Amino acid sequence: MNVHVKPTLPMLINGQLVASNKTFDVTNPSTGTTFTQCPDCTKEQFEDAVAAAKEAFKTWGKTSYEERKALLEQLGARLTENADTLAELITLENGKPLAKAKQEIAASVFWLKGFAAVDFPVEVLKDNETQRVELHRKPLGVVGLILPWNYPLMTAMFKLAPALIAGNTIVVKPSPYTPVTTLILGEIVQDLYPAGVINVLSGGNELGAWISGHPDIRKVSFTGSTETGKKVMQSASSNMKRVTMELGGNDAGLVLDDIDPKMIANDLFWSRFSNNGQVCVAMKRLFVPEKLAEPIAKEIVEVAKNAKVGDGFDEDSEIGPIQNKMQYEKVKAIFDDAVSKGAKVLFQSEIPESDGYFFPITILTDVKPGMRIIDEEAFGPLMPILTYTDEEEALERVNDSEYGLGGSVWSSDVDRASALAERIESGTAWVNQHPSMAPDIPYGGAKQSGIGVESGRWGVEEYTQMQVVSVKKT
Repeated sequence: MNVHVKPTLPMLINGQLVASNKTFDVTNPSTGTTFTQCPDCTKEQFEDAVAAAKEAFKTWGKTSYEERKALLEQLGARLTENADTLAELITLENGKPLAKAKQEIAASVFWLKGFAAVDFPVEVLKDNETQRVELHRKPLGVVGLILPWNYPLMTAMFKLAPALIAGNTIVVKPSPYTPVTTLILGEIVQDLYPAGVINVLSGGNELGAWISGHPDIRKVSFTGSTETGKKVMQSASSNMKRVTMELGGNDAGLVLDDIDPKMIANDLFWSRFSNNGQVCVAMKRLFVPEKLAEPIAKEIVEVAKNAKVGDGFDEDSEIGPIQNKMQYEKVKAIFDDAVSKGAKVLFQSEIPESDGYFFPITILTDVKPGMRIIDEEAFGPLMPILTYTDEEEALERVNDSEYGLGGSVWSSDVDRASALAERIESGTAWVNQHPSMAPDIPYGGAKQSGIGVESGRWGVEEYTQMQVVSVKKT
């Protein structure tokens, strides 16, 4: 590890890097030790940031698409220039292996380029002798962005880029578990964007509540748990804020009876255990035909045996720790609940001897409804394998969830799988993959997994106000 982290880090408010009279500790999840402190934003500083964003919008909201696109492209170049440092910071505060952190930086730049290519010119809906009707897309104003801890930089780009390309000014709040990379992002953009356009604040739940309830913030984009999302939505109703929320998921993968277990085992494994299972759209329930249950489980276990869990700075590590102690305790409680109710542990990996939050890669069988691992979102390295004998009954079980973020069907017959995928009650349904995302494809949840979409033209439009201009000619 070559990165040097300051003892305390500043926030970005109105173009200035500022400290706070309060701080909070940030922990390396691989060691369980504090490595820096970050500012705990005061109410006065928050009000200053919102006022700065509101003032900056008067000018920024009138800039051209070409100007905003050019700045996004420059931001992408700066991320690339600082990629090594940013990747080490992500590994330090998030725990993911350094190679995966570097992939996150590359993906962030890729998403920036994708959003920079999204334009929304005036659309003529009608133009005849008596009437001309145009559809305009206008920025909303000040937007609050509340980020999760599992992908600290990439989720920032999911929100920051479309908000900026649409002409909004922003107030960004990273998770208090992973604020460092986002605060460094504030330093990177300080001299790139006009003062007040981007404001980066750090703090806890109180700061999030201030953002969602402030009358001068016109929209909140939030990624996190469904329970917290409900609180954000309730608070946002105070001034009818727009909301985009990507919330929890309990995605199912449905394997059909014509599949070769060996061909899909690696994909099934990483569909669940990528980022140590800390992915909203990870495959958290695996349904397999009873007659294929044993060979599928065997092949997945073979993949699991070769996946090393370890410190993110260990070059051999493929899976890091759970990001924070609270989440570690929740994953452990879900595991204990399943075992106490009859689930069998088919496989558990080795983990390092450490004070960090390492939990074994765990594969479970004999899992039944009523267990928390089925009914709740298990945001960690737990894979339950469920069996079925009837395809229609299996589909009912797939859809028997309050969540609807994503889902997948696996088969050697793509048409057969596609027909079933269309019947999954989710925002996205994949065939022979899980997940697959791109900056030009919308992504959002059904049921209690979210409101609105991110990515693509549709994601950018979430940050705009539609205005119809109707002209009577005669």
